[in-house]
Amino acid sequence: MDFAFDARTEELRAELLAFMDDYVYPAEAVAEEQRARLASPWDTPAVVEELKAQARRRGLWNLFLPDTEYGAGLTNLQYAPLAEITGRSPHLAPTATNCAAPDTGNMEVLAQFGSEQQRKQWLEPLLAGEIRSAFAMTEPEVASSDATNITTLIERDGDEYVITGRKWYISGAMNPDCKIFIVMGKTDPDGADIRRQQSMVLVPRDTPGVTVSRAMQVFGYEDHSHGGHAEVVFDHARVPVANLVGEEGGGFAIAQARLGPGRIHHCMRLIGMAERAIELMCRRAVSRTAFGKALAQQGVVQNWIADARVTVEQLRLLVLKTAWLMDTVGNKGAHTEIQAIKIATPRAVVGILDRAIQLHGAGGVSQDFPLAELYASARTLMLADGPDEVHQRSLARRELKRYL
Repeated sequence: MDFAFDARTEELRAELLAFMDDYVYPAEAVAEEQRARLASPWDTPAVVEELKAQARRRGLWNLFLPDTEYGAGLTNLQYAPLAEITGRSPHLAPTATNCAAPDTGNMEVLAQFGSEQQRKQWLEPLLAGEIRSAFAMTEPEVASSDATNITTLIERDGDEYVITGRKWYISGAMNPDCKIFIVMGKTDPDGADIRRQQSMVLVPRDTPGVTVSRAMQVFGYEDHSHGGHAEVVFDHARVPVANLVGEEGGGFAIAQARLGPGRIHHCMRLIGMAERAIELMCRRAVSRTAFGKALAQQGVVQNWIADARVTVEQLRLLVLKTAWLMDTVGNKGAHTEIQAIKIATPRAVVGILDRAIQLHGAGGVSQDFPLAELYASARTLMLADGPDEVHQRSLARRELKRYL
């Protein structure tokens, strides 16, 4: 078994690590200072645009897209260690390299399922980092863990679709640069096949009947860096039939295609978050004294750090195996592993961050360290892209099937 990264991955890793040290980490505090002076908290700080320009100059742009026509042409296995590095500063680095959710998934959808006109109008400016986007699927009135429950209607009226419904936790929608929504709703609510009732349509933000009604908080954070999470109302919003993504009834399948790579991208970045937490733990442990000796000499602290290292190494191997399987046998062939990392990674990283917060005392829950915000992000990923229990149910069924 060869565990070495190939030459291109090593080259990009070195470039990205230097970019993080020279630009991203120093920009974290600058971005917060600039945001405090912005007219709207949802506007983009100037330093973010500077980071994006620098990333493009260094060739660190659209690394997530395996399609060479649109992206860097990297395999999942090549991209995995790069996403891990950006995960060390998850509120800046993914945006700086144009590899931030939900734009990544939306670009993949448009590249794979969009028409030529849709790609020209929306994919190209997204690839250039000129606009942002949002994916509107989750709803407040139903258990959205079962996507067949969604109630938003997409009704055909001549040459138009009429969209009516309410969505929430729509990531990125508060950002004024968010210009387009990919909306999932039902075009055939009474259809016999519950997985063919849904479709996806492109809805420009400025469409009459579209209202971004409020920002949703996550553990008290508004997540300005990602453009927030919004509640969005579609009140008989009309779009041309040409805005249909793929085919009518294809929404569920497109959602699954979109979420597969998204799940592994989240897990890759989570490992980077865990590495940042371990680094902060070690720095804190050697710099603070309690009860007559350094925290680094306290047995419980040593156990936390050792357990964190073992956990991260285990998770990384599972994520890399999953990336390799996605490249070699496809997403369906890697289905069990994709679910396994989605279950295991957020849960384990939440535990590591919790101990890092504990080690930092009051500082751990403060704004002076990134740990509290990292914790909120990691804990949310136990819900995002399908809650853990849904993946556990599906994985268990697959395991049991061979015995039934």
